[in-house]
Parts: sequence; structure tokens; C-alpha cells
Amino acid sequence: MCESDDLNEFARRAADLSRREFGALAVGTGMAMMLPPVAAAARLANADVEIKTPDGVADAYFVHPAGGKHPAVLIWPDIFGLRPAFKEMARRLAGSGYSVLVINPFYRTKKAPTAPEHPNFQDPATRDMLMGLAGTLNPETAVTDAKAFVNWLDAQASVDQKKKIGTTGYCMGGPFTLRTAATVPNRVGAGASFHGGGLVTDKPDSPHLLVQKIKARYLFAIAENDDAKQPEAKTVLQEAFAKANLPAEIEVYKGTLHGWCPPDSQVYNPEQAEKAWDRLLLLFKTALV
Repeated sequence: MCESDDLNEFARRAADLSRREFGALAVGTGMAMMLPPVAAAARLANADVEIKTPDGVADAYFVHPAGGKHPAVLIWPDIFGLRPAFKEMARRLAGSGYSVLVINPFYRTKKAPTAPEHPNFQDPATRDMLMGLAGTLNPETAVTDAKAFVNWLDAQASVDQKKKIGTTGYCMGGPFTLRTAATVPNRVGAGASFHGGGLVTDKPDSPHLLVQKIKARYLFAIAENDDAKQPEAKTVLQEAFAKANLPAEIEVYKGTLHGWCPPDSQVYNPEQAEKAWDRLLLLFKTALV
């Protein structure tokens, strides 16, 4: 498989970041526990699951309120993959009343964990390994996976098929939300990209060109230093959604660095991450109906 243009753009952007800006991620439960508790959160049921796709068996994590049916949410992690921090984020979202699936995007190559403990993207060997994994993904694999994961969600007893599905993506996962929304437009009602890389490129398969095919409302939470490197991206996105007559909240979050949302990131910005989380919950409340 060849590396997609959106992942190429992600690689260029990530490679430009300094050690201070990106740094090492502490992949463990300690920092994940920094997430605030959900007030009156529902009692949850959760499990590690395996999902058959045309390309193999994907390992994933599924969590939902213990009773009833709820809107489904599909989470695309960043390049560091499925790990405790993303499971904690999924549990927090489930506590607000959603059936949440967070997947290992690299299941074709390796089961989670796919990144070393406390990975440093500035280390050449670590970076090459991670970019090698990312290079196994492309727009075609995104379409294959979107169909498989949405179909799996719709088969779960805890998922309300009468309500739209939401999808969120972080860093390289941002473009995957657009590809998901374009692949199953009648199911996906809301999408959110947090410091997404490669959303707007000059290639014919640029993710932003898919907006005309989607029916989802959107949230784009952009890192300030990403915006400094590609200030025109937000305008291109605004124009694309306006042309499609779709609501989209597109904002540059002041003082944030690429990778600022997951709580195990060294550049985690708790104040702005909480703001983005609140905007996500509002989006889902209004769009997943």
C-alpha cells in the first residue's frame, strides 16, 4: 500500500515540530487520569473487541452505558495508536451517553500497543517506525475500515440505529473522519477533528474535497502552531462547508501546539482541551439525533 497524501502532509508537519512542541508521550494510565470526571456519569460496560474487516481482524475497545441504546461514536486515534489514554477518553464520552468504539488503525500490521512506551517522535528510529505504520494506510483503507466499523457498531445492542453516528479524529485521524463521513453519509451526522494533519492538500484526493459528499456537521479544533504553518487551511475548510451548506465550527485554539488534546501528550493543554471537549459534546447533542 502506498502512503496517502494526507499522511504525507501529517509527516511533514510532525517533522517540523521541535522537541519542546511535540516531545514524548507518556503512554500509560497516569496522565490519562488527569481527565475530569463526568458528573452523574452512566454506569458503563466495556470490553476489548475484535472486528472482522475485508483486510483482517481489527482490535479495538468498545464502551457504552450499561443499559439502553445510544448514539454511536467512532474514534480514530493519532499516530501513537490505541492506548490507555484513548480508552479513558472513550470511557469519558460513553459516560455522557454514547456507545464509543476506539480502534487500532494499524491492525493490518500490528496489534495494539503499536507505539513503544513513552515514545519520542524526535527519535529517528521511533519516528521511522511510526511513519512506517502510517504509510500502510491510505484513502482506500480508510473507506474499507469506515464501512466495517460502522456496520459493526450498527450490529451492537447498545447502539441506537435511529440516531446518527459521530466520529472524532486526532492528528492523522482528522482526515479519517472526513473519509468516514463521505463513505457512509447517511449514517454519520457529526464529525470532529482535533489538531488534524493533512486536512487540506493540493492533491486530487485531499480530504477537504470530500465535504461535498458528506451530510455531517463538523468541529475543527486547530492547534495554533499548525495554523501558523498553514493559515489558509481554515479558510479552505470554511469555504468548502459553506458551499455544501453544512454547519462547521472552525477555530484556532490559542496557545495550543500540535497534539494538545490527548491527556498523555507532553503538550496537553487542559484548559483548551476542556473547551474543545465541551464543544464536542454540544455538537453531538445537537447533531446525533
